[in-house]
Formats: sequence, C-alpha cells, structure tokens
Amino acid sequence: MANDERLTLSVDCGGLFLKSCVLDESGTMHSKPSRIETPYPLSPDRFIETIKGIADSLPSAYRATVGMPGMIRHGVVISTPHYMTKSGPRTKIDPELQELWSGFDMQNALTKKLEMPTRVLNDAEVHGAGIISGSGYEVVITLGTGLGFAIFYGGSLSPHIEFSHAPVRRATTYDTWIGEHERRRLGNAFWSRRIRAMVDELRPVFMWDRLYIGGGNARCIRQADLDRMGDEVVIVPNAAGVAGGVRAWTLEQYK
Repeated sequence: MANDERLTLSVDCGGLFLKSCVLDESGTMHSKPSRIETPYPLSPDRFIETIKGIADSLPSAYRATVGMPGMIRHGVVISTPHYMTKSGPRTKIDPELQELWSGFDMQNALTKKLEMPTRVLNDAEVHGAGIISGSGYEVVITLGTGLGFAIFYGGSLSPHIEFSHAPVRRATTYDTWIGEHERRRLGNAFWSRRIRAMVDELRPVFMWDRLYIGGGNARCIRQADLDRMGDEVVIVPNAAGVAGGVRAWTLEQYK
C-alpha cells in the first residue's frame, strides 16, 4: 500500500501488550488490529526496534502515533515506570534502564528510525484524542495494568499529570489501588465499587464537564455502579487507544 494514501500507523503501548493498526484520515482501519506482548527488559533501543518491527509488518504509512505509559513531554520521556523495570509491571526498577529512559527523546528517535513524522504522547492522551468532544473541561481515565490519566480543555491537551502515582490510602497509589492486579484480587464486584468511590472522590477535585473512562478494564465496571456515577461519566471502548492515533495529530498542545 503506498504512502500517498495518507495512512497513520497507531501503536498503543501498555505495560503488558503493544497494540497497533493502520488507519486512514477518517479513522477507518486498513489493517487488522495487531497485539504482541511487551518485551522485557525493555531498553529504549529495544523499544525502538520493536516499534520498527510492528511498522514493517503493517501496510505502509506516512506518519505514526505512539502512545506510551509515563510522563512524556513533547516526545521526551521524563519517566516511564513500567519500562524501567527488570521484568515488567510490579517488578523492581532497574537503575540502568532508569538512566537510559530518563530524558530520552523518543519522538525524535522514532521519527528517524521509521523514516516518517512520528508523534509520541502518553497513552491516555492518545486514547483521549479519539474520544473527546473538544468542548469544555474533559478528563480521561484509562483502566488497565494501572491508571492512565489525561486532561483536555476546549479540545487542547493540558500538561500531563502522573495522577496514577498520587497516594490514595497511606502508601498506596491509585495505580496500585485500582490496577489489574487488584481487580483480580478483589473480583469485579468489589473492584467496580472501588472505581465508583474513586470517581466520587475525584469529582470535587477536578470538577470536569465530562469524565471518560476507557482502557481494557472499563468493561468490568458494573452497570449498577455506572448508573450511580452521574450522567457526565461515559464509558468508552478500548479501541480508542489506537483510533486516537489519527486525531492526535490535530491536538493543540501546551507550550
């Protein structure tokens, strides 16, 4: 498939899986969604080679969007806790990997490796790009391995907040409190109530016009809990994490 068909390669990078597809400007997929396990240990070089392998396995695109976990500022990795570990989520930070990742200009590196313009954002920000209305104060939460978080105002992307690292109970962070490991331990019924409690606690903090909840585990929220969260809370499909790859290019970012 030729590059002049203006296709976008979109890669949603999680702690456990890397999901990808190629889309046209209307968001229609031009390849079957692909998913591979996130390899560990994961240095920046290995990450780049993995993304290159994904790109080579899919139809040719003229640009790429890569969403990855952590604090990303203008394509530069400030911190990416999952990828700094020895064996993935819930394992120890590797000091050598931490040093390699900190301050790494992933956007520039991937642009060169893929030989096409590439935008690197936090994965929740890409997810949000695919679902926001573009009006008012909109907050996006993604539920997966941990907690993803993004804020948009008037359709523009606000500076990223690593809300997942905020303490919620003593030394427990939101990432741990509502992450996949805890969902498995509690079961969906108790975990779903915990999500409702989190939303109730965050509402007076952010006073959003609309809250979107996505990610792979959003489907585990019970309807009874969703009904009690309020009309401004919307559950969105996990596919938005990839579909947002096109709209991410239209986002106005903070300076």
